[in-house]
Amino acid sequence: MKTCLQIAGTLQMLLAFAHFGFNRRFGWREELQKVSLFTRQVFFVHMRFLMLVLAGFGIVSLFCADDLLTPGRLPRVLLGGLTIFWVVRLYCQFFFYHPDLWRGNAFNTKVHVLFGMLWVFLTAVYATALYQNNFAQGIP
Repeated sequence: MKTCLQIAGTLQMLLAFAHFGFNRRFGWREELQKVSLFTRQVFFVHMRFLMLVLAGFGIVSLFCADDLLTPGRLPRVLLGGLTIFWVVRLYCQFFFYHPDLWRGNAFNTKVHVLFGMLWVFLTAVYATALYQNNFAQGIP
């Protein structure tokens, strides 16, 4: 389980750093010129905060895996929060994003499937850690 948490941490840190390329890849700067300055700035601030959150999740999972696996209130809350975060993200992948965004485009379809698998993996890792190391041993 420790190795799975560390892999999850590494993947989340990579995802955080990948956000630096999203602006160019998706043409956000040009696309967002069509909206108000306020909306544009809120979008970019939220994107950067998401990067920080992902990096934080990654750091905690990569460098504090043993602590997350130690039964206790704080690990239970952290793992519960991470599980909820990734369950919601997984839900959005399949029920929020419109299929027209990826269907019929080979690259977008591959990305959709790849990220879907990533969200399943992250959800499974945190949910399993939460169960095995907190609930299976009895809630302290």
